Amino acid sequence: MTTSLRPMSVSGSARLDLLVSLALVGAAVALPFMVDSRYVLGQVVLALFYATIASQWNLLFGFSGIFSLAQMAIFAFGGYATAMICFYFGWNVWAALFPGALAAVVFSLIVGLACLRLTGVYVALLTLAIAQTMYLLIVTDTECFVMVGSICRQLTGGAVGFARFGDLGTREFLKGQWLVGNYAIVATLFAVTMIATYIIVKSPIGLAFKALKDNPGYAVARGVNRFQAQLLVFGISAFFTGLAGGFYAAHFQAIGPGILSMSQLMFIIAIAVVGGVGTFWGPLVGTIVLVAADELMREAGEFRTLGLGLIIALSIVLMPKGLVGRLGDLVRWLRRRSGAAGRSKLRESTATAGE
Repeated sequence: MTTSLRPMSVSGSARLDLLVSLALVGAAVALPFMVDSRYVLGQVVLALFYATIASQWNLLFGFSGIFSLAQMAIFAFGGYATAMICFYFGWNVWAALFPGALAAVVFSLIVGLACLRLTGVYVALLTLAIAQTMYLLIVTDTECFVMVGSICRQLTGGAVGFARFGDLGTREFLKGQWLVGNYAIVATLFAVTMIATYIIVKSPIGLAFKALKDNPGYAVARGVNRFQAQLLVFGISAFFTGLAGGFYAAHFQAIGPGILSMSQLMFIIAIAVVGGVGTFWGPLVGTIVLVAADELMREAGEFRTLGLGLIIALSIVLMPKGLVGRLGDLVRWLRRRSGAAGRSKLRESTATAGE
């Protein structure tokens, strides 16, 4: 009985994911035609960056159990690497994006190697220390590296960062509609990231990640190499996070150390928690809820942060599995109810036939 039900469950889940995906693609295509405000479209682009970062942090922690706090550092590393390649070597942004993502992967593997023999809170503390060290190295970089005209530039851009090193080319081709072009590019990046994440999670590699999260001792006993799996998930997550960092820098035509602030990191983690850690659609749902709530409370001043804090706290207390987890519980409850009702009707019809 168990063997026969499992394929049906997986197939049903895959069909639901496909339907949700198609609905999201339709909404994404229609959005530029429905939204006239450049501000709103710009906020949607920013939300897509948040969702991309959160999905990769969710891959690390939600599916693999690695509580890393270096996600924004990896994102910034990819953005800085892309900007520096363009600024110092004169490369086109599109040519620099892939090397920038690879640089983020190398940085991530170094972080992963440092965390190999650590677990739990110790990984969090070490990755946070690495991120903060990176921030301090950038903001305290005051030594002249190169003269640009009469202006002395630091290697990392210092507290100012980098600006006007290039863009995605949409301003030249689309003129006044360049933001729509950037939206399409970033939406495609998010879609590719989610598809790759889905394939990884459903593959044998994803099962190994989940096994190491749920029962590390048993997973290792069954032949899963914890060190290799940890480095692999660090590298996969870093590639898409670093690539998103490069697109972020190119979209805004600037990148600075402010992106490494603790508030940015906490917002990404809050997105995953509110949406549902360890659920595929959790990061997207969490992004929609928190970005919308943050925008609605934009005029609330100092109460804006308090309001977001209350939303996060209530989500943790009332919905420990997040919004997607709660929705999944509701769907399973409805299925049980419909199944029980069907069995009851079958018994009644059988009894009637017997009479």
